[in-house]
Amino acid sequence: MTPTLTIDQQTIPITGERNLLELIRKANIELPTFCYHSELSVYGACRLCIVHVEGRGLLSACSTLPQADMVVKTQTQEIRNMRQIIVELLLARHDQSCTTCPKSSNCQLQDLAQKLGIKTNRFKLRPNSFPIDESSDALVRDPNKCVLCGDCVRICSEIQSVGAIDFANRGSAAMVMPCFGKDLSKGECVYCGQCARVCPTGAITIKSEVEKVWGLLDDPRSFVIAHIAPAVRVALGEAFGFESGQQTVGQIIAALRLLGFDKVYDTAFTADLTVIEESTEFISRLEQGGPLPQFTSCCPAWVRFVEQFYPEFNKNLSSCRSPQQMFGSLAKSLIPSQINRDRKDVKVVSIMPCTAKKTEAHRSEFITGGERDTDYVITTQELIRMIKQAGIRFGELESGSFDMPLGFKSGAGVIFGSSGGVSEAVLRYVVNKSIDFLEVRGIDGLRETSIMHEGREIRLAVVSGLHQARLLLERIKKKEVIYDLIEVMACPGGCIGGAGQPVYHDESSRKKRAKGLYENDRTMELHCAQENPYVQELYTTMLENPGSKKAHSLLHTRYKNRKRNIGEDITISAASENRKVEITICFGTHCFQKGAQTLTRQLSDYLHINQLNRWVEIKASFCYEKCQKGPLVKIDSQVIEQATMDKIVSQLLMILKV
Repeated sequence: MTPTLTIDQQTIPITGERNLLELIRKANIELPTFCYHSELSVYGACRLCIVHVEGRGLLSACSTLPQADMVVKTQTQEIRNMRQIIVELLLARHDQSCTTCPKSSNCQLQDLAQKLGIKTNRFKLRPNSFPIDESSDALVRDPNKCVLCGDCVRICSEIQSVGAIDFANRGSAAMVMPCFGKDLSKGECVYCGQCARVCPTGAITIKSEVEKVWGLLDDPRSFVIAHIAPAVRVALGEAFGFESGQQTVGQIIAALRLLGFDKVYDTAFTADLTVIEESTEFISRLEQGGPLPQFTSCCPAWVRFVEQFYPEFNKNLSSCRSPQQMFGSLAKSLIPSQINRDRKDVKVVSIMPCTAKKTEAHRSEFITGGERDTDYVITTQELIRMIKQAGIRFGELESGSFDMPLGFKSGAGVIFGSSGGVSEAVLRYVVNKSIDFLEVRGIDGLRETSIMHEGREIRLAVVSGLHQARLLLERIKKKEVIYDLIEVMACPGGCIGGAGQPVYHDESSRKKRAKGLYENDRTMELHCAQENPYVQELYTTMLENPGSKKAHSLLHTRYKNRKRNIGEDITISAASENRKVEITICFGTHCFQKGAQTLTRQLSDYLHINQLNRWVEIKASFCYEKCQKGPLVKIDSQVIEQATMDKIVSQLLMILKV
């Protein structure tokens, strides 16, 4: 017999729900929450979801396990009063410049204040004096709007395993920040933007390039091109009353023309091109014996993750540029001669579901003659803002059509927007057939399959979310698994779940968006990239052959070890005596992974216990250019490789002559 409990006089069956909150929502009651996300660990910090459980008093619903015969009340005067106080306290430490905040239209704190009927705040406002961090090309961090919910910290750590931000200080001085209070651009961030996606206020937001794009559109000297990523077309409509996953590409094209773009193209065209170049590279690696596995390189956050954390796998990344960067390079090579304009007059604006694409466009590898191949990147959210600014009635627009030839695509290019889509497109190329490879579809973190090709088994893995990618890389390093081709997307579910998309609160939106892309594929005449006639013509007239020298110059790139945590050394523990010894511990990516933080803690304890902290100063540095020999510690001028406490203490005592 199924156990039940009572929620506001309703009898509700318990069928595997993880907590009381899920059961309450099952009873069609929407409790206010602030720190709860179904994809993250239970944190229980905000206490907004408090309920009264008979015999147990007030409990937070998100962290309470459901039990048979519980009697739960979600609304009492006491609970309502407490919720109002909690929100007022949150508002008291929050910069309330709501009308000019980028998050204003979907701010969870603002929404809660309205729902709870808060008209005044009984608590003194905290002074807002912290500098705004705009160092990143992708994100803006405003500590004055942070309410310490911890959502950004948990998604960066749990889902992405990057840990670029965390809590620092205690009590009223507590803050969320990158390590040592540095700017976001000087830490471990890969710019996936998932922190901005889950941030309920305006503490972390997308760095907007809307005004710069308006400036291009107003400049008569500029010939401005837009190209639209596949995932955008199944999400943008959500902001205008369309269902998640519903195709609105025709209206998007029409809106872009009204905004003033000279040409509107489809990123799926260069996705087709990516399939051919990447598949050619893969087949070559199979024939030549590696290096395998080959990793996809479409996702810039994933590429940066490898460059920062696993540079030994740089050689495994496909040398193909992402479809965005292929498009920029191709457009600026083709279009100037077609319109009799200089290259510098042709401006490329990409419309992406992704924040990391903004930083990708700034990479030095993608600058030609002092001009970026992709001039500006705006997210789905930013295009929505532009459409609203222009007063366009999006839902009433008649469908427009892409310009040719860079607006033509196959279904293989369209499904790039969902996790597994790149793998499926490559498989269609390798077997040279339009086949649905259902095994690679889905939004699970890891999926595996294999196919036979010319008598050889090809083993594939599909990963989304960087934590899953890290786990897989570690298994590969230990030789626990063997694959030939691995597709990785940094955002859960792939580009459909990108941080630049309209904000979603559960995975059902991602599923609907993915379904919309696959339905679009089914309705198209062509389903394989190699069938795209304009891509075939491009090879005939310009690129020669897949993988040719010309193709490599326009469509491929190289990767390198990218060290983070840059800047001056930071003093962790200062010495009080003039005669001092400086111990500098490297906190660069590799040294941090190899125990730099633990060494720092042990050394600090040792100095304190032995009363040596008067003479010894501990500092943090960020690279000694010997990443494979970490952890690295410098005592005065002597660098200790593969440092241990025994090595550090031995060298220190020699200097101090204790």
